Amino acid sequence: MSLDTATPALIMRLDDNVFHHGTLAAIRSLGGAGVPVHALLEGPHAPASRSRHLSRMHVWGTRERGPQAVVGELLALAARIGTRAVLVPMDDLGALLVGEHAAELSPAFLLPAQPPGVPRLLADKARLAGLCRALGLAQPETRPVTGMDDLPGALADLGLPVVAKWARPWLVPAGVRPRSTTLVHRFEHAAHLVRQSAGHGATLLLQRYVPESAGSDWFFHGYFGAGSRCLFGGAGRKERAYPAGCGLTTYGTWLPNPRLESLACGLAEAIGYRGILDLDFRHDPGTGQYHLLDANPRPGAQFRLFESGAGLDVVRALHLDLTGREVEPGAPAHGRTYLVENYDARTALLRPRPSSPRRWWRSVRHAHELAWFSRDDPAPFLAMGGQSLKRAFTRLRRGR
Repeated sequence: MSLDTATPALIMRLDDNVFHHGTLAAIRSLGGAGVPVHALLEGPHAPASRSRHLSRMHVWGTRERGPQAVVGELLALAARIGTRAVLVPMDDLGALLVGEHAAELSPAFLLPAQPPGVPRLLADKARLAGLCRALGLAQPETRPVTGMDDLPGALADLGLPVVAKWARPWLVPAGVRPRSTTLVHRFEHAAHLVRQSAGHGATLLLQRYVPESAGSDWFFHGYFGAGSRCLFGGAGRKERAYPAGCGLTTYGTWLPNPRLESLACGLAEAIGYRGILDLDFRHDPGTGQYHLLDANPRPGAQFRLFESGAGLDVVRALHLDLTGREVEPGAPAHGRTYLVENYDARTALLRPRPSSPRRWWRSVRHAHELAWFSRDDPAPFLAMGGQSLKRAFTRLRRGR
């Protein structure tokens, strides 16, 4: 595998999250392969900014996240970079903006060619529910709740506990909690979420809960090229998550799952998808179905789980394909594991039935790749630790 080191990459993210390990992973993936990597980050306090694989950090010049402001800033940055770069959005809002403004951005950046409305079909969870119904894909029954009048009927039909999520989480104002998927056990909790949903357009969705069982949570990461053909991808099992049961993967394993891979490729082909795709599934042992829980038109934060024997991952596949080079997958590294130290420690050690510290440390030592610590790039890990302590002290002072 040989990437075009004359073509730089720009890693971008519109949400403020200094603990986003996927951003660091993308920097290391491309920078470690010799590609000049630029990244739009929160500032020098962001741990990813300390990576030795980052050629140059850029900071957003404005807090305005409207489409025209962001497009204008990206084009100005492209002029400073001086050559056409591969643009890699790492969050849903960034992926939507890039997809829907590709005509304006493509003269300055290398982008996957696809219809501009395709990313929103996946990122908007209300549209995703409609897409699953249209395609016959299994998904737990999903109801929009636009006010208190809708709530009793929705809970009567879906039951408790129920999964609550925002259809368009990028519209949720700062300060509204939770900002991501949560499991609701009580009517009062659901009513609180309904009250928080007023006025910002994110739309609260309630989804029937498919009970978690051992080995039931899976995900797929893939890169799709021309004709929506999967050039590289794999299925992973979520061993631990934060928050437990409905959160991000903190410890995962790459395993063969042809049925899941077929479902993912069928979805991409049906909508004409091109680019990096991240899907979350839950297996229902009672019915044998894999329910599609979430879909993201960009890299998942744990994408580095899927590094083949040839050194390929989905971000490198994107760069290879967009620069006209052949994508050679290599042998899948089934059994490979990936662990996110800061979040997995909370999940493993603080859950109702915690692992022993010795057992958790053993999983850290045996993981094939860690999200933060790297012997050849230790500074981001140290910065992450410093930011974690700073956040903990801030919360203690506030009495939280």
